[in-house]
Parts: sequence; C-alpha cells; structure tokens
Amino acid sequence: MDATISDAVAAKDSAETLQERGRQLFALPVRFLLGVARQDQLPDAELPEVAICGRSNVGKSSLLNALAGRQGLARTSKTPGRTQELNFFDVGGRLLLVDLPGYGYAEAPKAKVEAWNRLVRDYLRGRPNLARVLVLVDGRHGPKRADLEILELLKDAAVAWQLVLTKADLLRPAECSRRLAEMEEFVRQRAGAHPRVLATSARKGSGIAELRAALAELVDSLRRAEEVG
Repeated sequence: MDATISDAVAAKDSAETLQERGRQLFALPVRFLLGVARQDQLPDAELPEVAICGRSNVGKSSLLNALAGRQGLARTSKTPGRTQELNFFDVGGRLLLVDLPGYGYAEAPKAKVEAWNRLVRDYLRGRPNLARVLVLVDGRHGPKRADLEILELLKDAAVAWQLVLTKADLLRPAECSRRLAEMEEFVRQRAGAHPRVLATSARKGSGIAELRAALAELVDSLRRAEEVG
C-alpha cells in the first residue's frame, strides 16, 4: 500500500477509535453534582476537571447537554446570565465538567456579577486538578473582547485551553471552513492552546462526537501519566 494512503487509513482508524472511546465515556452516567458559589464550597480535587467557559448566551449549557446526550441536565435559557454558580457534573466517576457563569452580560446586581467573576478567576488560577478549559466562542462572530480577556487570564494562570466554536449550523459550510482556518491560525499564536479547534452545533449534533473524543483522549492521557508517575 502507498505510504500516503497507509498513513491516511491509520489516521482514520485512530480517529474512529478515539470517537468510540468518547462514546463510551459519555455512555457512563452523567449527573449534576453540586453548584458552588464560594471557594470554600469546592469539592475535593480528586477527579480531573474540564471547565466550560464563554460569553453569556454562547450555548454552554446546550453543549453540555449535547455531550451528555441528556436534554435538561444543564438548564438552558434564552435569557443570558442564568448560570450563576460553578456547576459541577460528574461523568461516570472519571471526569468532572464544570459549567462556569457566562461572562459579558448578566441580569443581576453589579456586586453579584463581580462576585461571580472573582469566583471564576480564583477557580481558574488555583484549581490543581483543572486539566483543560473549553473556551466557547460563537462561530458566527469569532472571539470578542471578553473572550480575549479570559484567554489572557488563562495564559497568566498557565492553564491549558481548547477553542470550541458553537452554533456552527448557522454558518454555511464554506463560511464554517473559513472560520475554522482563521481560528486555527489564531490559536497557533497563543500559549497554552490546544492546536485543534472544533466546530460544534448542539442543535444539529455536529462536532459533538469529536469533542467527546478529545475529552476521552485527555482522560486517558492523564490516567497514563498517573500510572507512570
């Protein structure tokens, strides 16, 4: 077999294997664990954690529901700013997903919004088992100022992150391809970024298998590192 064809077949097999691991991970029970409004309420740092952050109304809760394959696991709303705590979700006792309050807008008193922002900053800077942050960006618009501010915080905190585009179904295929290329160039220039950008649609289900695979790969790599260590 031609070497180029052989490499392509191997890459396809690897991707399919990863997607199956992702399917198996999220076939495990996914349940809401607790909501945290203060640092002293954080659960013990035993499982690896992946935080999900993004501007209000970017679709964090919808994406979490799509990952879990369960409508209503995370509460969604057309009103921005409904997530007002750090909400922890247990994935089969292997991983915690942490839904962070959206930034950029919230229907709440200024003092309360500042308290949420302080809680998020302290969590991102000091959580020892935080393995990755999924930074959700509306695929129609690309990163806004508030997104760039979060990326600066992640850089200062030396936290690994991955860019995930949401609402990809609202883009034409050619537009989506161009946006992905732009964002891949964007992340190449930033410290701590995972090189792969994913385009997702919670409504259509596109990109969800790939995101599950990425999280399963992360969990597996952390387990292997722990075994070696």
